[in-house]
Amino acid sequence: MPYVLLKRGLDVVAASALLLLLLPLFLIITAGVALDLGQPIFFRQPRAGLRGCEFQIIKFRTMHDSRGPDGQYLPNEQRITALGRFLRRTSMDELPELWNVLLGDMSLIGPRPLLTDYIPLYSPEQARRHALRPGITGLAQVKGRNELSWEDRFGYDVWYVDHCSFKLDVKISFLTIYSVVCGSGINRDGRDREGRFGEKSTT
Repeated sequence: MPYVLLKRGLDVVAASALLLLLLPLFLIITAGVALDLGQPIFFRQPRAGLRGCEFQIIKFRTMHDSRGPDGQYLPNEQRITALGRFLRRTSMDELPELWNVLLGDMSLIGPRPLLTDYIPLYSPEQARRHALRPGITGLAQVKGRNELSWEDRFGYDVWYVDHCSFKLDVKISFLTIYSVVCGSGINRDGRDREGRFGEKSTT
């Protein structure tokens, strides 16, 4: 696909420009997270990337590490801070992923990178979402984000893989800005409506 080759070059140029443009915001958020949660500033987690290969996603940290008497982490809604909730609602916790784009782990637009634990659970059709680099935003994000069922989300991901184009990426970019400004399709604490993939939701 000729556009897929061009897409990588556009990602590098756009991510570099955004990192420079947003540097003051990065510094403000970094200071805020340091005061709110201390170290570390960034949250890192293994995710499945192109062809299912593992990489470390980078986000701003939004939760503290409090544990219950059993030694297990408390539920997310008890650990997320007011600042963390704001960062998730505005998607600003995702900004460090621009570094993942420069490293070649991600694209600006594509299927969202999910946990590596999910890989054995995919059907062959769902696994096709890994045919492209995962994105900071994507078609599923502008179609409903956390409010989508897993089946619908994977359907949009695979459709994007089959129809990836410059025109589609531009459209998704504008729709992403609109959805972030409106705060649509995301729960207050950033949780998926249906919980983890492969598990019945308890919400």
